[in-house]
Formats: sequence, structure tokens, C-alpha cells
Amino acid sequence: MTTRLGFATQQVQAGYTPGATYTGAVPPISQTAAYQFSSLAEAADLFALRQAGSLYSRNASPTQQVLEERVALLEGGVSAAAVASGQAAVAMALLALAGRGGHIVAAHQLYGGTVDLLHDTFADWGITTTFVDQDDHEAWSSAVQPHTRAFFAESVANPVAQVLDIQAVADRAHRAGVPLVVDNTVGTPYLVRPGEHGADVVVHSATKLLGGHGTSLAGVIVDQGSFDFGHEPERWPQFTKPYARFGDLVLWERCGRGQALTTLIKSQYVHDLGPSLSPFNAHEILLGLETLDLRVARQAATAQQVAEFLQQHPAVARVNHPGLAGNAWHGLAQKYLPRGVPSVFSFDLHERDHDGAPDAAGAASAPIPAPTLRTAADFAAGFERVARVVDALQVVRLVANIGDARSLVAHPASMTHAHMTLQQRADAGITPTTIRLSVGLEDPEDIVRDLAQALR
Repeated sequence: MTTRLGFATQQVQAGYTPGATYTGAVPPISQTAAYQFSSLAEAADLFALRQAGSLYSRNASPTQQVLEERVALLEGGVSAAAVASGQAAVAMALLALAGRGGHIVAAHQLYGGTVDLLHDTFADWGITTTFVDQDDHEAWSSAVQPHTRAFFAESVANPVAQVLDIQAVADRAHRAGVPLVVDNTVGTPYLVRPGEHGADVVVHSATKLLGGHGTSLAGVIVDQGSFDFGHEPERWPQFTKPYARFGDLVLWERCGRGQALTTLIKSQYVHDLGPSLSPFNAHEILLGLETLDLRVARQAATAQQVAEFLQQHPAVARVNHPGLAGNAWHGLAQKYLPRGVPSVFSFDLHERDHDGAPDAAGAASAPIPAPTLRTAADFAAGFERVARVVDALQVVRLVANIGDARSLVAHPASMTHAHMTLQQRADAGITPTTIRLSVGLEDPEDIVRDLAQALR
């Protein structure tokens, strides 16, 4: 336009041309709700999925797309969909797979919020879940129903750090004709890549170790491209039947292996339900990812040192850390976690004073039984014992988060897993005196010294 523009027009449009090249070395924050199209034909193609590109920031932003590509590559996957939180990542992935009236087989050993989602909200929507002991491989197969659409578990469970035998469970899932979805939030792609052991979909709460700074919520779903939804098309109509919303386009034909699931998640579930990731939060997670291996390696080494200290302490009944030789999942940790065991684990206090005096080596002499069903009174007493320790901590902080640069502590029975029943907590290995630790980047000696004075 050659005519002089008015003040109001200039204050809205001057100094910026959509589509101009950006040459900054760091991905920019594309803080916009919408995008300018070059023509109406381009807009129509984008809305009909005939062309890929930026459509509206509820579905994705350019900053988010950088994050998706980066996490997909780190996990060895084909494509990714980033959403507003880790809880949204689990929900969107399983909703897209289960569909109307579907069934999920899930491990007992899950984060409490995930159990809430599967047990309550999904049930309200007509999606049922059968929970099994993740170490009972036959139980996975026995739980399969005609309308089962996914197996779900965590690579390293929160908070007891049980290590999933990924390959064994993946084999059971594939025999049942369904994908294995693994939450790798605690494991991280630096320590374990579930797709290399048979998992088909990997989800993350990027809020945690991927970001590492505790400032921003985000979740990511990665499709490994390993599951063939076209093999049994009648079982997967959401991928193999004409999609009326997009002019009878068939997602499996249009997008293919490794792209159909994330396209469905973005174009339907994120579009309709709105758990969108803000460009600013996507940028924050990208900054955290740049130091992922350095942070995770440091935190894993410190956590091992802390676990060894706790194992020797007379006030501690059990340390749930698979890096310790006596741990039930030590062998699986050696198989799946050769770079180190994650920094999120838990320990149990003795339920009464003077339980099991330390032997000459300093470890509790009495064998510790596996967690069993407890009463409400047991949990009340456990709360009081845990509070004495947690409230005395000075370096380790009481925060409902994990994977932060700071060392964090929580009491699962009254916090993250409080909504679960007594039986559900027992099935997950959580006792009244379980304390969860997320080891941060502080000096290891300071963390140990703080725990020692609090336990004392």
C-alpha cells in the first residue's frame, strides 16, 4: 500500500511482515493465537488436512513444533504431539486409542493422578480399565477383553521406582493386537528409550525432568511408528475409516504409520477439548532439554549416593531404589537403565520406634515384608511419623513435583496418591510411611546431611 496508513492501523500492523525469515540461533517464542494464510486456498487445504502447516495455536505453534520434533528424535520416534501437561498427554493418547467404549489394561504401579483419570473420569466416559501387577506377565494377557485397545504402564514407577519389563509387556500387548503405551517421565529418553524395547507410544510429563526447572507445565506424546493400525482395520476405525470431519479423508492412508495417531490427537482431541500448550511453555521446555543428559546423569549419581546412605540408616525400614543390589528390580535396572537409575525413588520409615536395630554393617537386620493392606489408623499413624521427618528438612523441599533442579520430598499417602483406596495404595507398593524423594542438583553432601538431621 502506497497511501499513508492511519495511526490505529500502524499501531496494529507496522514493523512486522508474517512469513519473514527468522535467523536467531535459539528457537523463537511464537506467541500468537493464529496465523496469516497466503490465500483462501491454502487456508482451506490446512483446515482439511490436505496440507501441513500452522493453522491455529490451539492445535500447535511453531515453537511447539520444534519441541515435538526434538522429543520425537530423542525418543527415537516418528512424530509427537505436545499438550498442556503430562496428565493431558496420558489422557489424549489413551482417548485416541480407546475410542468409544474401549478398554485399557494398566499397571497398578502408577502415579496417583493417572489412577484417578483411569478409575474415575475414563469410567464416566464409558472407557473401562483393568489394573494388574506389572510384574505378573500372565496377568496382562488374562486381563485382555475383546474391546481392549491399549496396555499402559510407567517405565520406572512413581513413587516406588519399580522398573517395568518393557519387552515382556510389549510382547503380551502385541499378542493381544494392541499397542503398549509407556509413561517415560521418570525414565527420560537419556536413561531408557522404551521404543527400543517394544513400546509403541511414549508419553511424558515434560514438566518434570525434560524441563528440569519446575517453571512450566507441558506434556508430550511420541508415536514410535511401530504399531500397524491397518493390520486389523475393523478394530481401529478412527484411523482406517473415512473421517467425515475432513471430507471423508482416511487418516491411515493420508498420514501413514507413525503420523496417524498424533494427527488424530491434534486434529480431534486437542482441537475439541483444548489442552493446548502455550508457546512460552514450549520454549521453556526446549531450554531445559538442552541440558537433559548433564542434569539426569548428575541427579542419578547423587540419588544413588543418597539411597546408599538411607539403606544404612536405623530409622529407615526399606529403600525403594533399583540401583541397590538387594532391590527386587535391580536386575531389570541393569537391563534397561545402563546409564543410571532415575533420581525419583522412595523410602519407608519403620512404623514404630526401635524396629530392627542396625547390625554391624549398619543396615536394618530384620527383613522387611512387602507392603500389605493397611487400615486408616495405620495411615494416620504413618502420617504423624512422616511429618516429624519432613517438617524438619531444610534443604530438601516439600513440593508436589518431581524432576526439578531442587531436591523435593512428598508423602504419597496424603498427597500425590491420597485419592487412591487403601487397597490401591497397597497394590502400588505404598505404605503409610513411604516418603518420596526427587533428588536435585544440590551438593550430595548437603542432601545427605539434611536427611540425616531430619531422621535424627
